[in-house]
Amino acid sequence: MTRLTDCAACVTTRNLRARTAILTALACAALFEAGCSTPGPNHTYVAATGEAPILDVSDVAPAATVPSYLFSVNELYGIAYDPFTDHLFLRTVPGNFIRVIDRPARAIKYDFTAEGLPAKPGGDLAIRSRDRHLFFIHPDAPVLVETTLRGKHIRDIKLESLYEPPAGVAYDQKLDRFLILTGGDRSKVTSYSLAGKRLGAVGLDRNVLLTSLAFDSVAREFYVPLHDESAIGVFNLKGNFLRAVPVPSTQNRDHVDVGPRSLIRLF
Repeated sequence: MTRLTDCAACVTTRNLRARTAILTALACAALFEAGCSTPGPNHTYVAATGEAPILDVSDVAPAATVPSYLFSVNELYGIAYDPFTDHLFLRTVPGNFIRVIDRPARAIKYDFTAEGLPAKPGGDLAIRSRDRHLFFIHPDAPVLVETTLRGKHIRDIKLESLYEPPAGVAYDQKLDRFLILTGGDRSKVTSYSLAGKRLGAVGLDRNVLLTSLAFDSVAREFYVPLHDESAIGVFNLKGNFLRAVPVPSTQNRDHVDVGPRSLIRLF
């Protein structure tokens, strides 16, 4: 049997590593439609109305801002963060216009109009990371409008046992479920299947703003703007208040999303 020299062994090892790196990149591209990431620390993004910047109020780093490139006349209805591309999705007037911000570049990535979504004042939105489909609250009905990453309409999802548009929506990336915020005597979060079937609900034990809902799929925690405090409330799966993430009093805190910032992005 021919024995490899040290040099030949090095070349073989280098080739193997190179092939492994290429295969990993191709797998990421195929799996995430040319986007991939490795998870980093979780960040909390708070968005305001008008020209105010998006604020990162995470505990893991000093507060930082990202420009929204909106103007005072551009009312903001919702925000979603995609960790695989490190992009922020802003739903703004007239309700079906979406602006995508590249967070690291602090620049507009692209804009689009979401098909099947009325041009009316709308609500919250969420993103599913595995295929980056977007889910928008319909402004007139208890329905989620599902689109592709570029706004092509896929389907409408009727939410069982609801009779009006919900206040907030988030996506459970681990269990593949919708999480819906509604009001009433006590604000609650209800989970739904991908077909819109009601699965269960929990009440929140603090007063919250009925504007937005976010969910940490790893820590299994809800994030909702607090009604009586300049902060984002964090709740466990039983609806119990755990802690507050402070927001500067000068910052509107109506819209929130959370996600692990990408350490590596492949495109």
